[in-house]
Amino acid sequence: MKTRNNKIQKPSIPQTPMTATYNLPDGPQMPRWLRMIKFIGQPIKYVDDFAKIYGETFTIRSSRSNNHIVYFSQPQALEQIFTADSSHFEVGRGNIGLKFLLGDRSFMLADGDRHQRQRQLLTPPFHGERMRAYGQDIEKITRQVSNQWPIGKPFKIRESMQEITLRVILRVVFGLNEGELFESLRRSLSDLLDFISSPVMSSAFFFRFMQKDFGAWSPWGRILQQRQKIDQLIYALLRERRAESDQNRQDILSLMMAARYDDGQGMSDEELHDELMTLLVAGHETTASALTWAFYWIDHFPEVREKLLQELNTIGVNPDLSSVAKLPYLTAVCQETLRIYPIAMTAFVRIVKTPIEIMGYELPEGTAIVPSIYLAHHREEVYPQSKQFKPERFLERQYSPYEYFPFGGGNRRCIGMAFAQYEMKIVLVTILSELQVSLVNKRPVHPVRRGLTIAAPAGMRMVATLQSKRANTPALV
Repeated sequence: MKTRNNKIQKPSIPQTPMTATYNLPDGPQMPRWLRMIKFIGQPIKYVDDFAKIYGETFTIRSSRSNNHIVYFSQPQALEQIFTADSSHFEVGRGNIGLKFLLGDRSFMLADGDRHQRQRQLLTPPFHGERMRAYGQDIEKITRQVSNQWPIGKPFKIRESMQEITLRVILRVVFGLNEGELFESLRRSLSDLLDFISSPVMSSAFFFRFMQKDFGAWSPWGRILQQRQKIDQLIYALLRERRAESDQNRQDILSLMMAARYDDGQGMSDEELHDELMTLLVAGHETTASALTWAFYWIDHFPEVREKLLQELNTIGVNPDLSSVAKLPYLTAVCQETLRIYPIAMTAFVRIVKTPIEIMGYELPEGTAIVPSIYLAHHREEVYPQSKQFKPERFLERQYSPYEYFPFGGGNRRCIGMAFAQYEMKIVLVTILSELQVSLVNKRPVHPVRRGLTIAAPAGMRMVATLQSKRANTPALV
Protein backbone atom coordinates (compact mmCIF):
# COMPACT_ATOMS: atom_id res chain seq x y z
CA MET A 1 0.00 0.00 0.00
CA LYS A 2 1.33 3.46 -0.91
CA THR A 3 1.65 6.29 1.55
CA ARG A 4 0.45 9.85 1.12
CA ASN A 5 4.02 10.58 -0.09
CA ASN A 6 3.89 7.74 -2.64
CA LYS A 7 6.32 5.63 -0.65
CA ILE A 8 5.69 1.94 -0.16
CA GLN A 9 4.27 1.39 3.30
CA LYS A 10 6.05 -1.23 5.36
CA PRO A 11 3.86 -4.24 6.16
CA SER A 12 2.50 -4.49 9.67
CA ILE A 13 4.66 -6.76 11.82
CA PRO A 14 2.70 -9.19 14.03
CA GLN A 15 3.65 -8.55 17.65
CA THR A 16 0.89 -10.21 19.64
CA PRO A 17 -1.73 -12.88 19.00
CA MET A 18 -4.18 -10.01 18.40
CA THR A 19 -2.15 -8.45 15.59
CA ALA A 20 -1.62 -11.85 14.04
CA THR A 21 -5.41 -11.96 13.54
CA TYR A 22 -6.06 -8.32 12.69
CA ASN A 23 -3.91 -6.43 10.19
CA LEU A 24 -3.28 -2.99 11.64
CA PRO A 25 -1.21 -0.33 9.84
CA ASP A 26 2.38 0.19 10.90
CA GLY A 27 3.24 2.91 13.39
CA PRO A 28 5.78 4.30 15.85
CA GLN A 29 7.39 2.20 18.54
CA MET A 30 8.20 4.60 21.37
CA PRO A 31 7.49 4.88 25.11
CA ARG A 32 4.07 6.31 25.86
CA TRP A 33 5.43 9.04 28.14
CA LEU A 34 7.75 10.29 25.39
CA ARG A 35 5.01 10.18 22.78
CA MET A 36 2.57 12.03 25.05
CA ILE A 37 5.06 14.83 25.71
CA LYS A 38 5.28 15.43 21.96
CA PHE A 39 1.52 15.02 21.51
CA ILE A 40 0.82 17.71 24.13
CA GLY A 41 3.71 20.07 23.41
CA GLN A 42 3.97 19.79 19.61
CA PRO A 43 0.55 18.67 18.33
CA ILE A 44 1.16 19.65 14.68
CA LYS A 45 4.63 18.13 14.48
CA TYR A 46 3.33 15.01 16.21
CA VAL A 47 1.02 13.99 13.35
CA ASP A 48 3.14 15.50 10.56
CA ASP A 49 6.20 13.47 11.58
CA PHE A 50 4.31 10.18 11.86
CA ALA A 51 2.57 10.74 8.52
CA LYS A 52 5.92 11.39 6.80
CA ILE A 53 7.37 8.15 8.16
CA TYR A 54 4.42 5.77 8.10
CA GLY A 55 2.04 7.27 5.55
CA GLU A 56 -1.58 8.35 5.50
CA THR A 57 -2.69 5.64 7.93
CA PHE A 58 -0.70 4.68 11.02
CA THR A 59 -1.18 2.96 14.36
CA ILE A 60 -0.23 4.18 17.82
CA ARG A 61 0.23 0.85 19.56
CA SER A 62 -0.83 0.18 23.12
CA SER A 63 0.74 -2.24 25.55
CA ARG A 64 -2.81 -3.41 26.30
CA SER A 65 -4.43 -5.72 23.77
CA ASN A 66 -7.18 -4.15 21.62
CA ASN A 67 -6.43 -0.60 22.79
CA HIS A 68 -4.52 0.54 19.72
CA ILE A 69 -5.17 3.93 18.08
CA VAL A 70 -5.41 4.13 14.27
CA TYR A 71 -5.22 7.47 12.41
CA PHE A 72 -6.98 7.86 9.04
CA SER A 73 -6.86 10.85 6.69
CA GLN A 74 -7.60 9.65 3.16
CA PRO A 75 -11.07 10.60 1.81
CA GLN A 76 -12.05 7.00 1.04
CA ALA A 77 -11.32 5.92 4.61
CA LEU A 78 -13.15 8.92 6.08
CA GLU A 79 -16.19 8.19 3.93
CA GLN A 80 -16.23 4.61 5.21
CA ILE A 81 -15.97 5.84 8.83
CA PHE A 82 -18.54 8.64 8.58
CA THR A 83 -21.12 6.56 6.68
CA ALA A 84 -20.71 3.33 8.68
CA ASP A 85 -23.59 2.17 10.85
CA SER A 86 -23.14 3.99 14.17
CA SER A 87 -23.71 0.71 16.03
CA HIS A 88 -20.14 -0.25 15.09
CA PHE A 89 -18.74 2.52 17.29
CA GLU A 90 -18.85 3.91 20.79
CA VAL A 91 -18.04 7.62 21.02
CA GLY A 92 -18.68 8.46 24.67
CA ARG A 93 -15.93 6.16 25.96
CA GLY A 94 -13.46 7.55 23.43
CA ASN A 95 -13.97 11.10 24.70
CA ILE A 96 -14.40 10.41 28.41
CA GLY A 97 -11.91 13.17 29.26
CA LEU A 98 -14.63 15.74 28.54
CA LYS A 99 -17.11 14.35 31.07
CA PHE A 100 -15.86 16.41 34.03
CA LEU A 101 -16.52 19.56 32.00
CA LEU A 102 -19.67 18.70 30.04
CA GLY A 103 -21.44 16.33 32.43
CA ASP A 104 -22.86 12.81 32.15
CA ARG A 105 -25.85 13.76 29.97
CA SER A 106 -24.14 15.78 27.23
CA PHE A 107 -25.30 14.75 23.76
CA MET A 108 -21.66 14.89 22.64
CA LEU A 109 -20.86 11.94 24.91
CA ALA A 110 -24.06 9.99 24.27
CA ASP A 111 -24.31 6.98 21.97
CA GLY A 112 -27.02 5.18 20.05
CA ASP A 113 -30.65 6.25 20.31
CA ARG A 114 -29.99 8.67 23.18
CA HIS A 115 -27.51 10.62 21.06
CA GLN A 116 -29.91 10.75 18.13
CA ARG A 117 -32.88 11.87 20.26
CA GLN A 118 -30.92 14.65 21.95
CA ARG A 119 -29.38 15.80 18.68
CA GLN A 120 -32.78 16.10 17.01
CA LEU A 121 -34.01 18.21 19.92
CA LEU A 122 -31.03 20.58 19.86
CA THR A 123 -30.49 21.09 16.13
CA PRO A 124 -33.45 23.31 14.99
CA PRO A 125 -32.46 26.57 16.78
CA PHE A 126 -29.12 26.62 14.95
CA HIS A 127 -30.58 26.75 11.46
CA GLY A 128 -32.79 28.85 9.21
CA GLU A 129 -34.57 32.01 10.25
CA ARG A 130 -34.04 31.40 13.95
CA MET A 131 -30.28 31.43 13.49
CA ARG A 132 -30.34 34.53 11.29
CA ALA A 133 -32.42 36.34 13.90
CA TYR A 134 -29.38 36.28 16.18
CA GLY A 135 -27.26 38.27 13.70
CA GLN A 136 -28.09 41.69 15.13
CA ASP A 137 -27.11 40.50 18.61
CA ILE A 138 -23.74 39.33 17.28
CA GLU A 139 -23.15 42.64 15.47
CA LYS A 140 -24.11 44.69 18.56
CA ILE A 141 -21.87 42.69 20.89
CA THR A 142 -18.96 42.94 18.44
CA ARG A 143 -19.27 46.73 18.41
CA GLN A 144 -19.49 46.88 22.21
CA VAL A 145 -16.17 45.03 22.52
CA SER A 146 -14.28 46.60 19.60
CA ASN A 147 -15.33 50.13 20.66
CA GLN A 148 -13.29 49.61 23.81
CA TRP A 149 -10.06 48.97 21.89
CA PRO A 150 -7.50 51.76 22.44
CA ILE A 151 -6.83 53.15 18.95
CA GLY A 152 -3.14 52.86 18.12
CA LYS A 153 -2.25 50.88 21.26
CA PRO A 154 -1.55 47.11 21.42
CA PHE A 155 -4.14 44.73 22.82
CA LYS A 156 -4.47 40.96 22.97
CA ILE A 157 -6.75 39.95 20.11
CA ARG A 158 -7.52 36.54 21.62
CA GLU A 159 -9.00 38.09 24.77
CA SER A 160 -11.29 40.29 22.70
CA MET A 161 -12.49 37.42 20.54
CA GLN A 162 -13.20 35.36 23.65
CA GLU A 163 -15.15 38.26 25.12
CA ILE A 164 -17.24 38.55 21.95
CA THR A 165 -17.98 34.83 21.62
CA LEU A 166 -18.72 34.40 25.32
CA ARG A 167 -21.15 37.34 25.31
CA VAL A 168 -22.80 35.91 22.19
CA ILE A 169 -23.26 32.54 23.90
CA LEU A 170 -24.69 34.15 27.03
CA ARG A 171 -27.08 36.28 24.97
CA VAL A 172 -28.11 33.89 22.21
CA VAL A 173 -27.97 30.55 24.07
CA PHE A 174 -28.52 31.47 27.73
CA GLY A 175 -30.83 34.42 26.99
CA LEU A 176 -28.91 36.81 29.26
CA ASN A 177 -28.15 40.46 28.50
CA GLU A 178 -26.78 42.23 31.54
CA GLY A 179 -27.20 42.00 35.29
CA GLU A 180 -25.72 40.15 38.23
CA LEU A 181 -26.27 36.62 36.88
CA PHE A 182 -24.81 37.58 33.49
CA GLU A 183 -21.68 39.06 35.08
CA SER A 184 -21.23 36.16 37.51
CA LEU A 185 -21.49 33.59 34.72
CA ARG A 186 -19.24 35.61 32.40
CA ARG A 187 -16.46 35.91 35.00
CA SER A 188 -16.72 32.33 36.25
CA LEU A 189 -16.79 30.80 32.77
CA SER A 190 -13.87 32.93 31.57
CA ASP A 191 -11.79 31.99 34.61
CA LEU A 192 -12.51 28.28 34.24
CA LEU A 193 -11.87 28.05 30.51
CA ASP A 194 -8.70 30.13 30.70
CA PHE A 195 -7.36 28.00 33.54
CA ILE A 196 -8.03 24.61 31.98
CA SER A 197 -6.59 25.84 28.66
CA SER A 198 -3.26 26.88 30.18
CA PRO A 199 -0.20 24.85 29.06
CA VAL A 200 0.09 22.99 32.36
CA MET A 201 -3.59 22.19 32.81
CA SER A 202 -3.92 21.11 29.16
CA SER A 203 -1.92 18.06 30.20
CA ALA A 204 -4.57 17.11 32.77
CA PHE A 205 -6.90 16.05 29.94
CA PHE A 206 -4.45 13.26 29.08
CA PHE A 207 -2.87 12.26 32.42
CA ARG A 208 -5.25 10.89 35.02
CA PHE A 209 -2.73 11.32 37.85
CA MET A 210 -3.11 15.11 37.46
CA GLN A 211 -6.86 14.86 38.10
CA LYS A 212 -6.57 14.75 41.89
CA ASP A 213 -8.50 17.00 44.22
CA PHE A 214 -6.31 18.24 47.07
CA GLY A 215 -8.51 21.17 47.93
CA ALA A 216 -8.98 24.66 46.55
CA TRP A 217 -5.24 25.35 46.45
CA SER A 218 -4.51 22.40 44.16
CA PRO A 219 -4.94 22.87 40.38
CA TRP A 220 -7.60 20.18 39.96
CA GLY A 221 -9.31 21.21 43.17
CA ARG A 222 -9.54 24.75 41.84
CA ILE A 223 -11.12 23.48 38.62
CA LEU A 224 -13.72 21.49 40.54
CA GLN A 225 -14.47 24.47 42.78
CA GLN A 226 -14.97 26.75 39.76
CA ARG A 227 -17.12 24.12 38.08
CA GLN A 228 -19.31 23.85 41.18
CA LYS A 229 -19.83 27.61 41.21
CA ILE A 230 -20.87 27.55 37.54
CA ASP A 231 -23.24 24.66 38.23
CA GLN A 232 -24.97 26.69 40.94
CA LEU A 233 -25.35 29.68 38.62
CA ILE A 234 -26.79 27.58 35.78
CA TYR A 235 -29.30 25.83 38.03
CA ALA A 236 -30.31 29.23 39.43
CA LEU A 237 -30.91 30.41 35.85
CA LEU A 238 -33.03 27.32 35.12
CA ARG A 239 -35.18 27.88 38.21
CA GLU A 240 -35.62 31.52 37.26
CA ARG A 241 -36.53 30.68 33.68
CA ARG A 242 -39.07 28.00 34.65
CA ALA A 243 -40.77 30.51 36.94
CA GLU A 244 -41.10 33.10 34.16
CA SER A 245 -44.40 33.76 32.42
CA ASP A 246 -42.81 35.08 29.19
CA GLN A 247 -43.58 32.48 26.53
CA ASN A 248 -42.14 34.48 23.63
CA ARG A 249 -38.45 34.14 24.37
CA GLN A 250 -36.37 33.10 21.34
CA ASP A 251 -33.05 32.32 23.01
CA ILE A 252 -31.82 28.76 22.54
CA LEU A 253 -32.30 27.80 26.21
CA SER A 254 -35.98 28.76 26.05
CA LEU A 255 -36.40 26.81 22.81
CA MET A 256 -34.68 23.81 24.43
CA MET A 257 -37.00 24.03 27.44
CA ALA A 258 -40.05 24.13 25.17
CA ALA A 259 -38.89 21.22 22.98
CA ARG A 260 -40.31 17.74 23.53
CA TYR A 261 -39.10 14.22 22.85
CA ASP A 262 -41.34 11.88 20.87
CA ASP A 263 -42.94 10.69 24.11
CA GLY A 264 -43.97 14.25 25.00
CA GLN A 265 -41.40 14.64 27.75
CA GLY A 266 -39.19 17.72 28.00
CA MET A 267 -35.56 17.89 29.07
CA SER A 268 -34.77 17.67 32.77
CA ASP A 269 -32.77 20.38 34.51
CA GLU A 270 -29.80 18.02 34.60
CA GLU A 271 -29.99 17.49 30.83
CA LEU A 272 -30.41 21.22 30.20
CA HIS A 273 -27.41 21.98 32.40
CA ASP A 274 -25.15 19.55 30.56
CA GLU A 275 -26.31 20.71 27.13
CA LEU A 276 -25.69 24.35 28.08
CA MET A 277 -22.16 23.46 29.17
CA THR A 278 -21.67 21.55 25.91
CA LEU A 279 -22.85 24.45 23.74
CA LEU A 280 -20.71 26.84 25.74
CA VAL A 281 -17.48 24.84 25.47
CA ALA A 282 -18.06 23.83 21.85
CA GLY A 283 -19.22 27.25 20.66
CA HIS A 284 -17.13 29.72 22.64
CA GLU A 285 -13.47 28.70 22.68
CA THR A 286 -13.51 27.27 19.15
CA THR A 287 -15.03 30.31 17.45
CA ALA A 288 -12.74 32.66 19.39
CA SER A 289 -9.73 30.69 18.12
CA ALA A 290 -11.00 30.73 14.53
CA LEU A 291 -11.56 34.51 14.62
CA THR A 292 -8.11 35.10 16.09
CA TRP A 293 -6.56 33.15 13.23
CA ALA A 294 -8.70 34.99 10.66
CA PHE A 295 -7.44 38.40 11.82
CA TYR A 296 -3.89 37.05 11.76
CA TRP A 297 -4.15 35.82 8.15
CA ILE A 298 -5.97 38.93 6.92
CA ASP A 299 -3.15 41.10 8.25
CA HIS A 300 -0.39 38.67 7.22
CA PHE A 301 -1.49 38.87 3.58
CA PRO A 302 -2.41 42.47 2.64
CA GLU A 303 -3.83 41.25 -0.69
CA VAL A 304 -6.40 39.18 1.24
CA ARG A 305 -7.45 42.23 3.23
CA GLU A 306 -7.68 44.33 0.06
CA LYS A 307 -9.89 41.76 -1.69
CA LEU A 308 -12.15 41.57 1.36
CA LEU A 309 -12.59 45.34 1.47
CA GLN A 310 -13.33 45.44 -2.26
CA GLU A 311 -15.98 42.77 -1.77
CA LEU A 312 -17.54 44.67 1.13
CA ASN A 313 -17.89 47.71 -1.13
CA THR A 314 -20.06 45.69 -3.53
CA ILE A 315 -22.91 45.22 -1.04
CA GLY A 316 -23.52 48.92 -0.55
CA VAL A 317 -24.43 50.90 2.54
CA ASN A 318 -26.53 49.31 5.29
CA PRO A 319 -26.67 45.78 3.83
CA ASP A 320 -28.80 43.16 5.53
CA LEU A 321 -26.95 40.39 7.34
CA SER A 322 -28.09 37.69 4.94
CA SER A 323 -26.15 39.49 2.17
CA VAL A 324 -23.03 39.50 4.33
CA ALA A 325 -23.31 35.76 4.97
CA LYS A 326 -23.37 35.06 1.20
CA LEU A 327 -20.21 37.00 0.27
CA PRO A 328 -18.05 34.46 -1.62
CA TYR A 329 -14.56 35.77 -0.81
CA LEU A 330 -15.42 36.32 2.87
CA THR A 331 -16.74 32.76 2.96
CA ALA A 332 -13.54 31.49 1.33
CA VAL A 333 -11.37 33.33 3.88
CA CYS A 334 -13.31 31.71 6.73
CA GLN A 335 -13.08 28.28 5.09
CA GLU A 336 -9.33 28.55 4.49
CA THR A 337 -8.82 29.75 8.08
CA LEU A 338 -10.53 26.59 9.33
CA ARG A 339 -8.64 24.41 6.86
CA ILE A 340 -5.04 25.39 7.44
CA TYR A 341 -5.17 25.15 11.26
CA PRO A 342 -8.42 23.38 12.19
CA ILE A 343 -9.28 24.21 15.79
CA ALA A 344 -9.92 20.55 16.57
CA MET A 345 -7.19 18.48 14.94
CA THR A 346 -9.34 15.36 14.85
CA ALA A 347 -13.01 14.50 14.56
CA PHE A 348 -14.54 12.56 17.43
CA VAL A 349 -12.62 9.41 18.29
CA ARG A 350 -14.66 6.27 17.57
CA ILE A 351 -14.08 3.13 19.67
CA VAL A 352 -14.79 -0.04 17.69
CA LYS A 353 -17.63 -2.06 19.30
CA THR A 354 -17.86 -4.77 16.65
CA PRO A 355 -14.96 -5.56 14.28
CA ILE A 356 -15.00 -3.45 11.14
CA GLU A 357 -12.88 -3.20 8.00
CA ILE A 358 -11.62 0.23 6.91
CA MET A 359 -9.48 0.52 3.75
CA GLY A 360 -8.65 -3.18 3.94
CA TYR A 361 -7.55 -3.04 7.57
CA GLU A 362 -9.49 -5.30 9.91
CA LEU A 363 -9.95 -3.39 13.15
CA PRO A 364 -10.84 -5.38 16.26
CA GLU A 365 -13.13 -4.43 19.12
CA GLY A 366 -11.53 -1.77 21.35
CA THR A 367 -9.51 -0.09 18.57
CA ALA A 368 -9.71 3.73 18.68
CA ILE A 369 -10.32 5.23 15.23
CA VAL A 370 -9.04 8.80 14.82
CA PRO A 371 -10.26 10.72 11.73
CA SER A 372 -7.47 13.30 11.37
CA ILE A 373 -8.87 16.64 10.25
CA TYR A 374 -5.45 18.26 10.13
CA LEU A 375 -3.84 15.57 7.95
CA ALA A 376 -6.87 15.43 5.63
CA HIS A 377 -6.67 19.22 5.21
CA HIS A 378 -3.01 18.98 4.21
CA ARG A 379 -3.12 16.30 1.54
CA GLU A 380 -1.13 17.76 -1.35
CA GLU A 381 -3.20 16.01 -4.02
CA VAL A 382 -6.32 17.70 -2.61
CA TYR A 383 -4.81 21.00 -1.48
CA PRO A 384 -1.68 21.87 -3.51
CA GLN A 385 0.78 23.93 -1.42
CA SER A 386 -1.31 23.02 1.59
CA LYS A 387 0.86 24.93 4.07
CA GLN A 388 0.07 28.21 2.31
CA PHE A 389 -2.99 30.32 3.07
CA LYS A 390 -4.95 30.54 -0.20
CA PRO A 391 -8.67 31.39 0.11
CA GLU A 392 -8.98 31.24 -3.69
CA ARG A 393 -8.84 27.44 -3.56
CA PHE A 394 -12.40 27.48 -2.17
CA LEU A 395 -13.58 29.65 -5.07
CA GLU A 396 -12.05 27.31 -7.63
CA ARG A 397 -13.59 24.04 -6.49
CA GLN A 398 -15.96 22.49 -3.99
CA TYR A 399 -14.63 19.90 -1.56
CA SER A 400 -16.41 16.81 -0.38
CA PRO A 401 -17.25 16.32 3.33
CA TYR A 402 -14.46 13.73 3.39
CA GLU A 403 -11.85 16.21 2.14
CA TYR A 404 -12.91 19.24 4.19
CA PHE A 405 -14.57 18.75 7.56
CA PRO A 406 -13.41 21.29 10.19
CA PHE A 407 -16.59 20.59 12.19
CA GLY A 408 -16.27 16.80 12.15
CA GLY A 409 -18.29 14.39 10.07
CA GLY A 410 -21.05 11.84 9.88
CA ASN A 411 -23.64 11.76 12.64
CA ARG A 412 -21.13 13.59 14.88
CA ARG A 413 -20.77 16.74 12.83
CA CYS A 414 -21.09 19.84 15.02
CA ILE A 415 -24.73 20.99 15.25
CA GLY A 416 -23.51 24.59 15.56
CA MET A 417 -21.52 24.56 12.30
CA ALA A 418 -23.79 27.00 10.43
CA PHE A 419 -24.06 29.29 13.44
CA ALA A 420 -20.27 29.38 13.98
CA GLN A 421 -19.63 30.30 10.33
CA TYR A 422 -22.36 32.94 10.45
CA GLU A 423 -20.89 34.43 13.64
CA MET A 424 -17.39 34.51 12.14
CA LYS A 425 -18.58 36.46 9.10
CA ILE A 426 -20.56 39.04 11.05
CA VAL A 427 -17.73 39.67 13.52
CA LEU A 428 -15.16 40.06 10.73
CA VAL A 429 -17.28 42.41 8.63
CA THR A 430 -18.38 44.50 11.62
CA ILE A 431 -14.77 45.14 12.62
CA LEU A 432 -13.19 45.39 9.16
CA SER A 433 -15.76 47.91 7.99
CA GLU A 434 -14.46 50.39 10.58
CA LEU A 435 -11.00 49.30 11.72
CA GLN A 436 -7.75 47.95 10.38
CA VAL A 437 -6.30 45.41 12.80
CA SER A 438 -2.56 44.80 12.45
CA LEU A 439 -0.03 42.59 14.18
CA VAL A 440 2.45 44.31 16.47
CA ASN A 441 5.07 41.66 15.72
CA LYS A 442 5.12 40.66 12.06
CA ARG A 443 6.92 37.35 12.61
CA PRO A 444 4.99 34.20 11.57
CA VAL A 445 2.79 32.74 14.29
CA HIS A 446 2.54 28.99 14.93
CA PRO A 447 -0.23 27.03 16.66
CA VAL A 448 0.01 25.98 20.30
CA ARG A 449 -2.09 23.55 22.29
CA ARG A 450 -5.03 25.04 24.12
CA GLY A 451 -6.75 22.27 26.07
CA LEU A 452 -8.05 19.79 23.51
CA THR A 453 -7.69 22.27 20.64
CA ILE A 454 -4.93 24.17 18.84
CA ALA A 455 -4.90 27.95 18.70
CA ALA A 456 -2.76 31.01 18.09
CA PRO A 457 -0.70 32.01 21.14
CA ALA A 458 -2.87 33.78 23.70
CA GLY A 459 -0.36 36.63 24.00
CA MET A 460 -0.50 37.61 20.31
CA ARG A 461 -0.98 41.40 20.20
CA MET A 462 -2.53 43.59 17.53
CA VAL A 463 -3.17 47.31 17.01
CA ALA A 464 -6.41 48.84 15.75
CA THR A 465 -6.44 51.93 13.56
CA LEU A 466 -9.41 53.66 11.95
CA GLN A 467 -10.24 52.31 8.51
CA SER A 468 -9.76 54.84 5.74
CA LYS A 469 -13.23 55.74 4.46
CA ARG A 470 -14.21 54.49 1.04
CA ALA A 471 -17.23 55.01 -1.10
CA ASN A 472 -20.06 52.67 -0.11
CA THR A 473 -18.23 51.32 2.95
CA PRO A 474 -20.93 49.13 4.49
CA ALA A 475 -22.47 49.72 7.87
CA LEU A 476 -24.27 46.70 9.21
CA VAL A 477 -27.75 47.04 10.58
